[in-house]
Amino acid sequence: MPKNNKEIIKKIELLGKQILKEIKSGENPFLDIPIRSLSNVYYNPKTKMIELGLSKSKRYFFNVAHIRKFVQTIEAAATVTELLKVDKHLSLRQVFYAMRRTIKGTNIDVVDEQTESNQAIEDLELLTGFAREELHINAKKSGAAAGKIVIKDRGDIIDLSKMGSGGWAIPSNTEDVEFKKVDAKFVLYMEKDAMWERLNEDKFWEKNNCVIIASQGQATRGIRRLLRRLSDEYKLPILVLTDFDPWGFYIFSVLKYGSIALANFSNKLAITNAKFLGMRAEDIKKYGLERQIIKFKDVDKKRLEQIKNYEWFKENKEWQKQFKRMKDMKGKVELDALVTRGISFVSEKYLPEKIKNKDWIE
Repeated sequence: MPKNNKEIIKKIELLGKQILKEIKSGENPFLDIPIRSLSNVYYNPKTKMIELGLSKSKRYFFNVAHIRKFVQTIEAAATVTELLKVDKHLSLRQVFYAMRRTIKGTNIDVVDEQTESNQAIEDLELLTGFAREELHINAKKSGAAAGKIVIKDRGDIIDLSKMGSGGWAIPSNTEDVEFKKVDAKFVLYMEKDAMWERLNEDKFWEKNNCVIIASQGQATRGIRRLLRRLSDEYKLPILVLTDFDPWGFYIFSVLKYGSIALANFSNKLAITNAKFLGMRAEDIKKYGLERQIIKFKDVDKKRLEQIKNYEWFKENKEWQKQFKRMKDMKGKVELDALVTRGISFVSEKYLPEKIKNKDWIE
Protein backbone atom coordinates (compact mmCIF):
# COMPACT_ATOMS: atom_id res chain seq x y z
CA MET A 1 0.00 0.00 0.00
CA PRO A 2 1.41 3.45 -0.95
CA LYS A 3 2.67 5.57 1.95
CA ASN A 4 0.18 8.37 1.27
CA ASN A 5 -2.72 5.89 1.41
CA LYS A 6 -1.63 4.76 4.86
CA GLU A 7 -1.40 8.36 6.05
CA ILE A 8 -4.94 9.16 4.89
CA ILE A 9 -6.37 5.94 6.36
CA LYS A 10 -4.74 6.79 9.67
CA LYS A 11 -6.38 10.25 9.61
CA ILE A 12 -9.81 8.74 8.88
CA GLU A 13 -9.38 6.08 11.56
CA LEU A 14 -8.51 8.73 14.14
CA LEU A 15 -11.75 10.48 13.22
CA GLY A 16 -13.65 7.23 13.71
CA LYS A 17 -11.98 6.51 17.05
CA GLN A 18 -12.93 9.95 18.32
CA ILE A 19 -16.59 9.34 17.42
CA LEU A 20 -16.54 5.92 19.14
CA LYS A 21 -14.99 7.49 22.23
CA GLU A 22 -17.81 10.05 22.41
CA ILE A 23 -20.43 7.33 22.00
CA LYS A 24 -18.92 5.16 24.76
CA SER A 25 -18.79 8.10 27.14
CA GLY A 26 -22.47 8.85 26.53
CA GLU A 27 -21.83 12.07 24.61
CA ASN A 28 -23.52 13.25 21.45
CA PRO A 29 -20.93 12.48 18.71
CA PHE A 30 -20.18 15.30 16.32
CA LEU A 31 -18.07 16.30 13.33
CA ASP A 32 -16.26 19.64 13.48
CA ILE A 33 -16.35 20.81 9.86
CA PRO A 34 -14.71 24.02 8.60
CA ILE A 35 -17.28 26.35 7.01
CA ARG A 36 -16.68 26.71 3.29
CA SER A 37 -18.69 29.81 2.41
CA LEU A 38 -18.09 33.47 1.54
CA SER A 39 -18.39 34.44 5.21
CA ASN A 40 -15.37 32.26 6.09
CA VAL A 41 -13.16 33.04 3.09
CA TYR A 42 -10.72 35.93 2.79
CA TYR A 43 -7.91 37.26 0.61
CA ASN A 44 -4.50 37.11 2.27
CA PRO A 45 -2.30 39.90 0.81
CA LYS A 46 0.83 38.25 2.24
CA THR A 47 0.38 34.93 0.47
CA LYS A 48 -1.59 36.56 -2.38
CA MET A 49 -4.16 33.79 -2.20
CA ILE A 50 -7.80 33.32 -1.24
CA GLU A 51 -7.80 31.34 2.00
CA LEU A 52 -10.25 29.60 4.29
CA GLY A 53 -10.94 31.13 7.69
CA LEU A 54 -11.02 29.37 11.07
CA SER A 55 -14.79 29.18 11.58
CA LYS A 56 -16.20 25.70 12.00
CA SER A 57 -19.62 24.14 12.31
CA LYS A 58 -20.45 21.23 14.62
CA ARG A 59 -22.62 18.55 13.05
CA TYR A 60 -24.21 16.31 15.71
CA PHE A 61 -25.44 12.74 15.29
CA PHE A 62 -28.37 13.20 17.71
CA ASN A 63 -29.85 16.16 15.90
CA VAL A 64 -32.69 15.77 13.43
CA ALA A 65 -31.32 18.57 11.24
CA HIS A 66 -27.79 17.09 11.21
CA ILE A 67 -28.10 13.31 11.30
CA ARG A 68 -28.54 12.67 7.57
CA LYS A 69 -25.42 14.60 6.55
CA PHE A 70 -23.53 13.12 9.50
CA VAL A 71 -24.27 9.58 8.32
CA GLN A 72 -23.45 10.47 4.70
CA THR A 73 -20.03 11.81 5.67
CA ILE A 74 -19.26 8.66 7.67
CA GLU A 75 -20.37 6.51 4.72
CA ALA A 76 -18.08 8.51 2.43
CA ALA A 77 -15.21 7.91 4.86
CA ALA A 78 -15.90 4.15 4.78
CA THR A 79 -15.97 4.12 0.97
CA VAL A 80 -12.71 6.07 0.73
CA THR A 81 -11.01 3.79 3.26
CA GLU A 82 -11.91 0.75 1.15
CA LEU A 83 -10.55 2.44 -2.00
CA LEU A 84 -7.28 3.33 -0.30
CA LYS A 85 -6.77 -0.16 1.11
CA VAL A 86 -7.09 -1.81 -2.31
CA ASP A 87 -5.36 1.16 -4.02
CA LYS A 88 -8.11 1.66 -6.59
CA HIS A 89 -10.12 4.66 -7.79
CA LEU A 90 -13.76 5.48 -8.44
CA SER A 91 -15.44 8.36 -10.25
CA LEU A 92 -17.74 10.77 -8.42
CA ARG A 93 -20.69 9.02 -10.07
CA GLN A 94 -19.49 5.59 -9.02
CA VAL A 95 -19.02 6.76 -5.43
CA PHE A 96 -22.67 7.85 -5.44
CA TYR A 97 -23.73 4.31 -6.31
CA ALA A 98 -21.28 2.82 -3.80
CA MET A 99 -22.88 4.93 -1.05
CA ARG A 100 -26.47 4.42 -2.20
CA ARG A 101 -27.70 1.67 0.07
CA THR A 102 -30.75 1.27 2.27
CA ILE A 103 -30.13 1.61 6.01
CA LYS A 104 -30.95 -1.70 7.73
CA GLY A 105 -34.39 -1.82 9.31
CA THR A 106 -35.64 1.20 7.37
CA ASN A 107 -36.70 2.17 3.88
CA ILE A 108 -34.29 5.13 3.87
CA ASP A 109 -31.30 5.32 1.54
CA VAL A 110 -28.03 6.86 2.74
CA VAL A 111 -28.05 9.10 -0.35
CA ASP A 112 -30.79 9.81 -2.87
CA GLU A 113 -28.95 12.16 -5.23
CA GLN A 114 -25.32 12.53 -6.36
CA THR A 115 -25.27 16.07 -4.97
CA GLU A 116 -25.48 14.47 -1.50
CA SER A 117 -22.53 12.11 -2.03
CA ASN A 118 -20.54 14.97 -3.59
CA GLN A 119 -21.19 17.11 -0.52
CA ALA A 120 -20.14 14.26 1.78
CA ILE A 121 -16.87 13.96 -0.12
CA GLU A 122 -16.30 17.72 0.21
CA ASP A 123 -16.92 17.41 3.97
CA LEU A 124 -14.35 14.62 4.13
CA GLU A 125 -11.84 16.82 2.30
CA LEU A 126 -12.33 19.51 4.93
CA LEU A 127 -12.09 17.05 7.81
CA THR A 128 -8.93 15.31 6.59
CA GLY A 129 -7.16 18.08 4.69
CA PHE A 130 -6.76 15.78 1.67
CA ALA A 131 -8.22 16.55 -1.77
CA ARG A 132 -10.70 14.12 -3.31
CA GLU A 133 -8.07 13.05 -5.84
CA GLU A 134 -5.84 11.97 -2.94
CA LEU A 135 -8.87 10.14 -1.53
CA HIS A 136 -8.90 8.16 -4.81
CA ILE A 137 -12.02 9.82 -6.18
CA ASN A 138 -11.76 11.13 -9.72
CA ALA A 139 -13.81 13.64 -11.68
CA LYS A 140 -14.31 13.76 -15.44
CA LYS A 141 -11.16 14.29 -17.50
CA SER A 142 -11.10 17.61 -19.33
CA GLY A 143 -7.92 18.92 -20.88
CA ALA A 144 -4.99 18.23 -23.16
CA ALA A 145 -1.24 18.85 -23.04
CA ALA A 146 1.69 18.70 -25.44
CA GLY A 147 5.29 19.81 -25.21
CA LYS A 148 8.82 19.30 -23.95
CA ILE A 149 8.06 17.08 -20.96
CA VAL A 150 8.37 13.37 -20.24
CA ILE A 151 6.26 12.01 -17.38
CA LYS A 152 5.56 8.75 -15.61
CA ASP A 153 1.88 8.10 -14.93
CA ARG A 154 0.88 4.87 -13.19
CA GLY A 155 3.97 3.11 -14.42
CA ASP A 156 3.76 4.32 -18.02
CA ILE A 157 6.41 6.63 -19.48
CA ILE A 158 4.72 9.31 -21.60
CA ASP A 159 6.51 11.77 -23.86
CA LEU A 160 4.22 14.78 -24.29
CA SER A 161 6.08 15.76 -27.47
CA LYS A 162 4.91 12.57 -29.19
CA MET A 163 1.18 12.50 -28.52
CA GLY A 164 -0.14 13.29 -32.01
CA SER A 165 -3.05 15.59 -32.72
CA GLY A 166 -4.94 14.84 -29.51
CA GLY A 167 -2.17 15.36 -26.98
CA TRP A 168 -2.02 13.82 -23.52
CA ALA A 169 -5.45 13.66 -21.89
CA ILE A 170 -4.91 15.25 -18.47
CA PRO A 171 -6.43 13.07 -15.72
CA SER A 172 -8.34 14.50 -12.76
CA ASN A 173 -5.57 13.31 -10.43
CA THR A 174 -2.15 14.72 -11.30
CA GLU A 175 -0.75 14.57 -7.78
CA ASP A 176 1.13 11.32 -8.40
CA VAL A 177 2.36 12.16 -11.90
CA GLU A 178 6.16 11.93 -11.88
CA PHE A 179 8.20 14.32 -14.03
CA LYS A 180 11.06 12.40 -15.64
CA LYS A 181 12.35 15.15 -17.95
CA VAL A 182 11.39 18.82 -18.27
CA ASP A 183 13.05 20.81 -21.07
CA ALA A 184 10.36 23.48 -21.44
CA LYS A 185 11.04 27.14 -20.65
CA PHE A 186 7.43 28.04 -19.84
CA VAL A 187 3.85 26.75 -19.83
CA LEU A 188 1.09 28.31 -21.92
CA TYR A 189 -2.37 27.57 -20.56
CA MET A 190 -5.49 28.43 -22.54
CA GLU A 191 -9.19 28.22 -21.79
CA LYS A 192 -10.25 26.80 -25.17
CA ASP A 193 -9.32 23.49 -26.76
CA ALA A 194 -9.85 24.98 -30.26
CA MET A 195 -6.96 27.38 -29.64
CA TRP A 196 -4.88 24.50 -28.27
CA GLU A 197 -5.51 22.50 -31.46
CA ARG A 198 -4.35 25.45 -33.57
CA LEU A 199 -1.12 25.79 -31.59
CA ASN A 200 -0.53 22.04 -31.51
CA GLU A 201 -0.98 21.66 -35.27
CA ASP A 202 1.47 24.54 -35.77
CA LYS A 203 3.91 22.85 -33.36
CA PHE A 204 4.03 26.04 -31.29
CA TRP A 205 5.37 24.10 -28.30
CA GLU A 206 8.30 22.79 -30.37
CA LYS A 207 9.21 26.12 -31.97
CA ASN A 208 8.97 27.98 -28.65
CA ASN A 209 10.28 25.25 -26.33
CA CYS A 210 7.27 25.15 -24.06
CA VAL A 211 4.25 23.15 -22.92
CA ILE A 212 0.74 23.98 -24.08
CA ILE A 213 -2.18 23.03 -21.88
CA ALA A 214 -5.90 23.57 -22.45
CA SER A 215 -9.19 22.97 -20.72
CA GLN A 216 -12.75 23.64 -21.77
CA GLY A 217 -13.58 26.75 -19.80
CA GLN A 218 -12.53 26.84 -16.16
CA ALA A 219 -9.51 24.65 -15.43
CA THR A 220 -10.15 21.40 -13.58
CA ARG A 221 -8.47 20.61 -10.28
CA GLY A 222 -6.14 18.23 -12.10
CA ILE A 223 -4.99 20.93 -14.50
CA ARG A 224 -4.59 23.52 -11.75
CA ARG A 225 -2.55 21.09 -9.66
CA LEU A 226 -0.37 20.19 -12.67
CA LEU A 227 0.29 23.88 -13.38
CA ARG A 228 1.08 24.58 -9.73
CA ARG A 229 3.52 21.67 -9.57
CA LEU A 230 5.35 22.81 -12.72
CA SER A 231 5.55 26.28 -11.22
CA ASP A 232 6.82 25.07 -7.84
CA GLU A 233 9.03 22.15 -8.82
CA TYR A 234 10.57 23.54 -12.01
CA LYS A 235 10.05 27.30 -11.60
CA LEU A 236 8.35 27.46 -15.00
CA PRO A 237 6.47 30.69 -15.76
CA ILE A 238 2.75 30.03 -16.22
CA LEU A 239 1.30 32.21 -18.99
CA VAL A 240 -2.50 32.33 -19.20
CA LEU A 241 -4.19 32.90 -22.55
CA THR A 242 -7.88 33.86 -22.53
CA ASP A 243 -10.42 35.94 -24.45
CA PHE A 244 -10.90 39.64 -23.77
CA ASP A 245 -14.03 39.16 -21.72
CA PRO A 246 -15.08 39.04 -18.03
CA TRP A 247 -15.18 35.25 -18.05
CA GLY A 248 -11.61 34.97 -19.34
CA PHE A 249 -10.48 37.43 -16.67
CA TYR A 250 -12.28 35.33 -14.05
CA ILE A 251 -10.52 32.16 -15.24
CA PHE A 252 -7.19 33.94 -14.75
CA SER A 253 -8.25 35.15 -11.31
CA VAL A 254 -9.08 31.62 -10.15
CA LEU A 255 -5.80 30.23 -11.47
CA LYS A 256 -3.67 32.93 -9.83
CA TYR A 257 -5.46 33.63 -6.56
CA GLY A 258 -7.66 30.59 -5.94
CA SER A 259 -11.42 30.33 -5.56
CA ILE A 260 -14.01 30.57 -2.81
CA ALA A 261 -15.16 26.99 -3.40
CA LEU A 262 -11.63 25.60 -3.01
CA ALA A 263 -10.12 28.13 -0.62
CA ASN A 264 -9.05 25.24 1.62
CA PHE A 265 -6.72 24.03 -1.15
CA SER A 266 -5.29 27.34 -2.38
CA ASN A 267 -1.87 26.27 -1.11
CA LYS A 268 -1.98 23.42 -3.65
CA LEU A 269 -3.88 25.02 -6.52
CA ALA A 270 -3.30 28.79 -6.68
CA ILE A 271 -0.44 29.84 -8.98
CA THR A 272 0.66 33.18 -7.56
CA ASN A 273 3.29 33.79 -10.25
CA ALA A 274 0.82 33.30 -13.15
CA LYS A 275 0.88 36.00 -15.81
CA PHE A 276 -2.01 37.13 -18.02
CA LEU A 277 -0.97 36.84 -21.66
CA GLY A 278 -4.51 36.95 -23.01
CA MET A 279 -6.11 39.49 -25.28
CA ARG A 280 -6.18 43.07 -24.02
CA ALA A 281 -7.92 46.24 -25.13
CA GLU A 282 -4.76 47.44 -26.90
CA ASP A 283 -4.70 44.32 -29.09
CA ILE A 284 -8.15 45.06 -30.50
CA LYS A 285 -7.02 48.35 -32.01
CA LYS A 286 -3.52 47.13 -32.90
CA TYR A 287 -4.81 44.22 -34.95
CA GLY A 288 -7.97 45.87 -36.32
CA LEU A 289 -10.48 43.70 -34.51
CA GLU A 290 -13.11 46.39 -33.89
CA ARG A 291 -15.57 44.63 -36.18
CA GLN A 292 -15.19 41.46 -34.08
CA ILE A 293 -16.54 43.03 -30.88
CA ILE A 294 -19.42 41.03 -29.42
CA LYS A 295 -21.98 43.24 -27.68
CA PHE A 296 -22.34 42.70 -23.93
CA LYS A 297 -25.34 40.96 -22.42
CA ASP A 298 -26.54 41.87 -18.95
CA VAL A 299 -24.79 38.84 -17.49
CA ASP A 300 -21.47 40.05 -18.94
CA LYS A 301 -21.92 43.51 -17.43
CA LYS A 302 -22.71 42.01 -14.03
CA ARG A 303 -19.66 39.74 -14.08
CA LEU A 304 -17.36 42.64 -15.06
CA GLU A 305 -18.63 44.74 -12.15
CA GLN A 306 -17.97 41.86 -9.76
CA ILE A 307 -14.44 41.21 -10.99
CA LYS A 308 -13.25 44.80 -11.01
CA ASN A 309 -14.14 45.04 -7.31
CA TYR A 310 -12.15 41.96 -6.28
CA GLU A 311 -9.71 42.99 -3.57
CA TRP A 312 -6.70 41.66 -5.49
CA PHE A 313 -7.62 43.71 -8.58
CA LYS A 314 -8.65 46.97 -6.90
CA GLU A 315 -5.15 48.41 -6.54
CA ASN A 316 -3.82 47.06 -9.84
CA LYS A 317 -3.80 50.01 -12.27
CA GLU A 318 -3.27 47.88 -15.37
CA TRP A 319 -6.20 45.61 -14.57
CA GLN A 320 -8.44 48.56 -13.75
CA LYS A 321 -7.52 50.09 -17.11
CA GLN A 322 -8.60 46.91 -18.89
CA PHE A 323 -11.88 46.82 -16.95
CA LYS A 324 -12.64 50.44 -17.83
CA ARG A 325 -11.87 49.98 -21.52
CA MET A 326 -14.03 46.90 -21.68
CA LYS A 327 -16.88 48.74 -19.97
CA ASP A 328 -16.54 51.68 -22.38
CA MET A 329 -16.43 49.28 -25.30
CA LYS A 330 -19.63 47.59 -24.06
CA GLY A 331 -18.42 44.35 -25.53
CA LYS A 332 -15.86 41.57 -25.67
CA VAL A 333 -13.55 39.97 -28.25
CA GLU A 334 -12.59 36.31 -28.57
CA LEU A 335 -9.07 35.12 -29.37
CA ASP A 336 -10.53 33.22 -32.31
CA ALA A 337 -11.07 36.59 -34.00
CA LEU A 338 -7.32 36.67 -34.72
CA VAL A 339 -7.93 34.16 -37.50
CA THR A 340 -9.06 37.16 -39.57
CA ARG A 341 -5.37 38.09 -39.74
CA GLY A 342 -4.36 34.64 -40.98
CA ILE A 343 -4.88 30.99 -40.11
CA SER A 344 -1.66 30.72 -38.10
CA PHE A 345 -1.34 34.41 -37.17
CA VAL A 346 -1.82 33.66 -33.46
CA SER A 347 1.00 31.10 -33.33
CA GLU A 348 3.43 32.72 -35.76
CA LYS A 349 3.15 36.40 -34.84
CA TYR A 350 0.70 37.32 -32.06
CA LEU A 351 1.98 35.06 -29.28
CA PRO A 352 5.73 35.10 -30.15
CA GLU A 353 5.71 38.91 -30.11
CA LYS A 354 3.83 39.14 -26.82
CA ILE A 355 6.12 36.62 -25.15
CA LYS A 356 9.30 38.23 -26.51
CA ASN A 357 8.18 41.67 -25.29
CA LYS A 358 6.89 40.29 -21.97
CA ASP A 359 3.58 41.86 -22.86
CA TRP A 360 1.59 40.44 -20.00
CA ILE A 361 -0.09 41.53 -16.76
CA GLU A 362 1.21 40.15 -13.48
